[in-house]
Amino acid sequence: MTFHESLLAWFDDHERDLPWRADDVSAWQILISEIMLQQTPVARVIPKWLEWIERWPVPSAMARESVGEVVRAWGKLGYPRRAMRLHECATVLADRFDDEVPSDVDTLLTLPGVGDYTARAVACFAFDAPVPVVDINVRRVIARAIHGRGDAGSPARTDLADAQALLPPRVDIAPRFSAALMELGALVCTARTPSCAACPLPDCAWVQAGRPAVTTPKKVQRFAGTDRQVRGLILDEFRSATGPVERVRLDTVWTRDPGQRERALDSLLADGLVETSDGSLFWLAGEGTGQGRVDDRNASTAPR
Repeated sequence: MTFHESLLAWFDDHERDLPWRADDVSAWQILISEIMLQQTPVARVIPKWLEWIERWPVPSAMARESVGEVVRAWGKLGYPRRAMRLHECATVLADRFDDEVPSDVDTLLTLPGVGDYTARAVACFAFDAPVPVVDINVRRVIARAIHGRGDAGSPARTDLADAQALLPPRVDIAPRFSAALMELGALVCTARTPSCAACPLPDCAWVQAGRPAVTTPKKVQRFAGTDRQVRGLILDEFRSATGPVERVRLDTVWTRDPGQRERALDSLLADGLVETSDGSLFWLAGEGTGQGRVDDRNASTAPR
């Protein structure tokens, strides 16, 4: 069988039953999944995604919420600026696009928080556009199967050209081929322990070259003790609060290094995730005006 036929036949048998692949999922809901899946494992995304599409089935439903409530609902998915940008995107879709997600890559790229990968993924998986979709899994498969390299190396635009060249000439199967290529990298052609015996691709250049070792050292991202951890701890205080948070409460969050705590708080303010009026009271974006604010959220969104 050809490269295309082999991969698609494998995908028919091994495609994961992911909820955003269902036939009745909207383009908006696929957009949410793609934003959530950036730097977050599938297993952690699924329950949060199901919660969000029920709560905010259309962009205008999210746009009516405060930024802070969307950040609160984001929970532990990490990199909460994604939630803030998604709220901004929902507002633009509600105001300028009649609650509809555009179908072409160029228009998708004008939306807040939507980069090249996300625009192509939404166009492909929501609208069956025959465009290449390149994530780290696809880049790894291309590096190995096509170029015989052990790893994908640094991101490069050549990966997009390679993925474009691999697309089947039949536009009706190109979107499914893109999904299959991504799935192969996620399940078989993995970074650390690729299962070459289970790979359906014929004539893999990497195998033929003797499986050359990875040449790019993998960066291990330390989390404990970093500014990211401190930012997360501070945000946890806001998520559990029903009103503005006093400075003295935040001072107890991270006592090991007060300077680091202040730096983390300043970064949250700079990112627009947190607001303050006078430096004594703080709140999630859009959720207060300072002293005397009374929380009007119902019990279902109280401390969690």
